[in-house]
Amino acid sequence: MNELPPLDPIRFTRELCEIESTTYNEGRVGDFLAEYLGGRGWSVEKTAVPQPAESAGAGARWNVYAGAKGQTPDIVFSTHMDTVPPYIPFSEDADFMYGRGVSDAKGIIAAQVAAAENLRAEGLRVGMLFVSGEERDSAGAKIANENPKGSRFLINGEPTDNHLALASKGSLRAVFRASGKMGHSAYPELGESAVHKLVEVMARLLKLELPVTEDVGPSTLNIGQIHGGHAPNVIADKAEAQVLIRLVGDSGPVRAAIIEAAGDLAEVDFTLEIPFVRLRAVRGLPTMIAKFTTDIPQLSNWGEPLLLGPGSIHVAHTPYEKLAKKELKEAIELYVRVAKQLLS
Repeated sequence: MNELPPLDPIRFTRELCEIESTTYNEGRVGDFLAEYLGGRGWSVEKTAVPQPAESAGAGARWNVYAGAKGQTPDIVFSTHMDTVPPYIPFSEDADFMYGRGVSDAKGIIAAQVAAAENLRAEGLRVGMLFVSGEERDSAGAKIANENPKGSRFLINGEPTDNHLALASKGSLRAVFRASGKMGHSAYPELGESAVHKLVEVMARLLKLELPVTEDVGPSTLNIGQIHGGHAPNVIADKAEAQVLIRLVGDSGPVRAAIIEAAGDLAEVDFTLEIPFVRLRAVRGLPTMIAKFTTDIPQLSNWGEPLLLGPGSIHVAHTPYEKLAKKELKEAIELYVRVAKQLLS
């Protein structure tokens, strides 16, 4: 193989971020990554990730795996190609990069590719897995888990401020639907408000005492969306709310408490569950607790997992997403260091 020019992680991050890839629209960034990695001597596989019915018109999307041809990797770096909306154009100054995906998780892709190339040059057996759909339902990770490559370790990348996560909270998503009877708001006795029912259920949820795990912290609950009714002067016949609980243990007691809170006022449908996981430490690295959820539980066939990446989760999913260039370069060194310690 001809000698390659060194990878510029800042430029590579910019190129990735200039491709809009909100969830369900990962196709173009997957194509770019596959072509880029193939051009740098990696053997690349693209695996289709089906679109759900509501986004069937969004086009093809992929998982991208890259490794040495015919080789079983000992360690695989992985993160996701999709971002949350809305798209924010890339910009930079002397110290920081800004825009959607710089920290969650396209800067991480750049750091992982650079680290993998350093390790490959030293003769280590390494692969990379970049997936679609992490920000919604881990669809890509679930597909990837059906075709593992036999790796011993998986280093998953999410914004952890370059600290190794000792645990990652799980997620439980619930949809509440209330029904009523439409009527004129001047005569409430003639109708039955679905919105009033739903508001009462939401108030009960906010008062729930959720489980706490001493070394991790509490479970938390967020009422993310409420929809219902037709107009202020119309009694609402339908209402819906979407709620997300961050789990720190078994979901069973939380499910039971939610169903009890809904009572006969609303139906509950649990649409997503990702379990709480504990993770290993590595000697000499600072640690943290990830209060967010990752693809790790859906990649159980890819080896023992670790969670590590540059950037702050506090600015991910916000209009102020940014990543320090210095932190990105430090992440490359950390990824190489952790991989060597794991494989030594």
